[in-house]
Amino acid sequence: MHFVNAKGILSAKNGMNIYRGCTHGCIYCDSRSACYQMRHDFEDIEVKRNAPELLENALRRKRKPCMIGTGAMCDPYMHCEEELRLTRRCLEIIDRYGFGLSIQTKSNRILRDLDLLRSINEKSKCVVEMTLTTDDEALCRILEPAVCTTKERYNTLKIMQQNGIPTVVWFSPVLPFINDTEENLRGILNDCFDAGVKGILCFGIGTTMREGDREYFYAALDRHFPGMKQKYIHKFGTAYECASDNNDALMRIFRDECEKHGVMHDVGQIFEYLHRFPDQDYRQLSLF
Repeated sequence: MHFVNAKGILSAKNGMNIYRGCTHGCIYCDSRSACYQMRHDFEDIEVKRNAPELLENALRRKRKPCMIGTGAMCDPYMHCEEELRLTRRCLEIIDRYGFGLSIQTKSNRILRDLDLLRSINEKSKCVVEMTLTTDDEALCRILEPAVCTTKERYNTLKIMQQNGIPTVVWFSPVLPFINDTEENLRGILNDCFDAGVKGILCFGIGTTMREGDREYFYAALDRHFPGMKQKYIHKFGTAYECASDNNDALMRIFRDECEKHGVMHDVGQIFEYLHRFPDQDYRQLSLF
């Protein structure tokens, strides 16, 4: 990893990335794409060492509190966070200034900061977003080799449920010919329903590929699924959107099951929920 002094930390929509790059090794990661113009090796993590100071300055200048998002591009709980603790320092600032938090991760390292997540949620709003892609633990070790498995993430969601912290699951991506099955979908849905998730984000049964991401993904297919790369090339060519042949049938099951269990599944509705900072009346009502 290497350190930089960043000039800013919050995007126009109040998202932040403390790190750039990732060490989780997920074979499908879109953040590897060349369009993001990362000028260092993806596993050579760029650390914004002044992120807490930048965040505090930014929050101090805001006229009213809002939701702060993190984890959309790079996971805030990579291996280096154990030592650097920059994510925790930023959560402490969000908590101190009374802002909300929407935080996305694949790692159960987030449990280290459960005290802060609870405090933020009690004062305003905290939503934990967790990615789940496959219900098969052995397959998970191939697709997402250097991060905790689906079962461990499910256990993390259960702990959030027990502590009154709302959760949203990203069921994405789903890889054609690999985990685009009804069995996998129902396994993920059962975990989500049992963990009491607020919503499930699914953009369709499929994946996306771009320059940079595609080459890494194809190399992983050659290592773990001989002959699969050729199926992808024949089916999708250089397309960005790679939809599964099972998309329509599985999306019907997805929508029906979410409706049956009262779980949000409309993408626009979920994003509106993630970005909405609760007003005082909402907070008072939620306490009773």
